[in-house]
Amino acid sequence: MELEMNKYEDKMKKTLAALSEEYVSIRAGRANPHLLDKLKVNYYGQPSPLQTVANVSVPEARVILIQPWESSLVKEIEKAIIASDLGLTPNNDGKTIRLVFPELTEERRKDLVKDVKKKGENAKIAVRNIRRDANDIFKKQSKANEISEDELKQAETRMQKLTDKYIDEVDKSIEAKTKEILTV
Repeated sequence: MELEMNKYEDKMKKTLAALSEEYVSIRAGRANPHLLDKLKVNYYGQPSPLQTVANVSVPEARVILIQPWESSLVKEIEKAIIASDLGLTPNNDGKTIRLVFPELTEERRKDLVKDVKKKGENAKIAVRNIRRDANDIFKKQSKANEISEDELKQAETRMQKLTDKYIDEVDKSIEAKTKEILTV
């Protein structure tokens, strides 16, 4: 039974980690090099992560500086940024690329907050689905007389406590990201 609980808790942890990953890619007006983590650049015919072909730094609060290891990659990196959904226009000086983050408008901030809440709600749904799947398995075990009625109740209670814990974590995550976005 303990192994089962650990398995479901791991799934809930992964859901929370995936939400954190998604939140990293939402830009809150400040330059964050993690926005570029999913960006792939064509490097000798191979799609390669940007961090493997260039140095990415943040010299100022609202600027990301990309310095490719090879100057021939500047155009490829520029293409990848334009093709991405970042909504940023790269400034290319031939050797480096600058991404300047404009101040977010009030309307854009509200849209980002809606997006944050939607992603958070999806994470909550995923956590609840994990609970449902676990409870279904526990009920099947009970019907097959693998576990007693008391063990079933205990398992469902523990699963509910786990679910409440992770839903609370998701709520905290939503609140923190919302606060970050709305802070001017």
